[in-house]
Amino acid sequence: MAKEKGQGRLIAQNKKAYHDYFIEEKFQAGISLSGTEVKSLREGKCSLKESFIRIENGEALIYGMHISPYEQGNVFNKDPLRTRRLLMHKSEIRKIDAAISQAGYTLVPLKVYFYRSLVKVDIAIAKGKKLYDKRDTISKQDQRREAEREFKVRNLTL
Repeated sequence: MAKEKGQGRLIAQNKKAYHDYFIEEKFQAGISLSGTEVKSLREGKCSLKESFIRIENGEALIYGMHISPYEQGNVFNKDPLRTRRLLMHKSEIRKIDAAISQAGYTLVPLKVYFYRSLVKVDIAIAKGKKLYDKRDTISKQDQRREAEREFKVRNLTL
């Protein structure tokens, strides 16, 4: 479980977003959930793989976020892929809407986590990467990993 400054227990992370997009600016948003969805999130049953965010009628909505049904929830369980509302200030939503109206920009969820007792979502304004950008990123990561490995080996032999 990753702990960063000001963040609680990590539930789900969208690693593919960092591979497919250049992350420009990050925001934190609350999410409107039912009781059984929160219980399911406490068990860690959430996926952000195919999820995306749109702004419609001045509201930020997240689509495709899969929260597995709670096992003891029976009739109170909601649809796992239902559209959920993100809780943000109107000024933030207007700022994001203006930014993503530019060509090539989109809004992607990065991670879902508990902050104190609340469920929060980190979202980002992102620009899509081309194939050559993805290859460049992978080669830089490989070079960094190799340098760290060599540094570790050198320090162990001294």
